[in-house]
Amino acid sequence: MELTATRFDVVDRIATLWLDRPHRSNAWTGTMHTEYRWIMAELEHRDDVRAVIVTGTGDRFCVGGDSTALEAHVVHGGYDSGLPADPARPGGGSGIDADFAWQMGYRHPIVAAVNGACAGVGLALALFCDLRFVTPDARMTTAAPKLGLPAEYGMSWTLPRLVGTTRAADLLLSGRVFTGAETADWGLWNGVTPDPYASALSWATNLAATTGPSAVATTKQQLAADAVRNSPEASVVASLALMDQAMGTDEYAEGIAAFTQRRPPNF
Repeated sequence: MELTATRFDVVDRIATLWLDRPHRSNAWTGTMHTEYRWIMAELEHRDDVRAVIVTGTGDRFCVGGDSTALEAHVVHGGYDSGLPADPARPGGGSGIDADFAWQMGYRHPIVAAVNGACAGVGLALALFCDLRFVTPDARMTTAAPKLGLPAEYGMSWTLPRLVGTTRAADLLLSGRVFTGAETADWGLWNGVTPDPYASALSWATNLAATTGPSAVATTKQQLAADAVRNSPEASVVASLALMDQAMGTDEYAEGIAAFTQRRPPNF
């Protein structure tokens, strides 16, 4: 696929995907949506990838839907994802295929490095990432109510789970602007830092050097499954079955050997 709104590379087992429309503050379009899913599908089953960092080109993450695309919805009289008839479908491991929710079932950890303004669909994307790092002065908003819209892209599901219902109601009902510094202790972020990409890269690099890839992928599946089921008993039972499977693998044998020999594992 020819990429015009995104770009990516892979260095030392860490993939970086840039939302790449800096002239429009990385505003979201159907083209960007299509390319984002395609890149993520391409990266998902590469054995030389252990984590994916998502960030924005320049000093913005993603300011939400492009104004031209938003106006088109008025003309159409309804929502248009802008996706082709048969888009790439990454993250099939959880059985969740909805926009951005598929990130829960994605094979690799997805880390958002929110390097600046983040609104609407951009915020929804970040909320479905596994980890999030943000600059203190990044200005963010759910945006939807000020556009005459309800909570977008599952934010009424993600936000209460991350920050609690009271704070989620504040952000979702008002659409007010908030910052990384203001929300530093809310549970939204793994770090509030002047350089969120460096923090994301440090975390991902440590993951790649010290953890088993199958163990991480399985744990991601567990997190996705437990997010949508209510029984702690079912979670324990499922985890015991997965542990039994893992203990028969070379990855587990190497992990235990490294632990007992007090050396780094060679996964």
